[in-house]
Amino acid sequence: MKMKKILSAVLVAACAVSLAACGGSGKESGSAASGSTSAKIETPDDLEGKKIGVQTGTTGDLYVTDDYGDESVERYNKGFEAVQALTQGKIDAVVIDDQPAKTFVEENKGLKILDTAYTEEDYAMCFKKDSELVPQFNTAIKELKEDGTFDQIVSYYIDGEESGEAVRYESPADTDRSKGSLVMATNAEFPPYEYYEGDAVVGIDADFAQAIADKLGMELKIEDMAFDSIITAVQGGKADFGAAGMTVTEERATQVDFTDSYYTGRQVIIVKE
Repeated sequence: MKMKKILSAVLVAACAVSLAACGGSGKESGSAASGSTSAKIETPDDLEGKKIGVQTGTTGDLYVTDDYGDESVERYNKGFEAVQALTQGKIDAVVIDDQPAKTFVEENKGLKILDTAYTEEDYAMCFKKDSELVPQFNTAIKELKEDGTFDQIVSYYIDGEESGEAVRYESPADTDRSKGSLVMATNAEFPPYEYYEGDAVVGIDADFAQAIADKLGMELKIEDMAFDSIITAVQGGKADFGAAGMTVTEERATQVDFTDSYYTGRQVIIVKE
């Protein structure tokens, strides 16, 4: 009788292993099941109990941690690293800004962006507390939005860069830069907001910051760093301001001052098709 029980246990274990190998079981320990779990995510509510990839220190990180708890979050230094983890089945979804998400999905077959956004958010540039530059930037932002310069920049990077229908921003030939220089802290991992083109950091934020510097008669220098180092760099005076598709949050507003919002973006969810 004892031998029969042992044989039965062995057969049950063998069947379980066979089912797991054929995709009949749920998640593997610490990772998503191969291609099956992500397909069930259709709305933000479906993220409950899933492993969600985010870029460290971003609003995606803040929102997901607040909504689903730290145990649901897998953090990565760069957005594309989170996307790679998704393609490899290590996580179930990625929450990230909508424009970078479009680029990542175009470059990685088998991924899609859910129709329902995770959240909407306003982007602004950040400064050390009580910086005299904030009102100057606000004036420049208002003028550049009213004269169509900002729309031109957005159109180039989002709507017409590849088709050639939009014109890239260029500093006026007679720009006076005698009033000093500005150092912008960014994280060049958010195309089309900021990314590398050769050795230069380009993108919506980079070009818009250049247009603002031109308005203020100053030279612009861009420093690339980890996203969660930007506020520290601004607070410590290593950079004059930060711009990286940065959302205004209550927590950040206690650490730095923000300009008026210049763009409304969305946090979206990337999953496997």
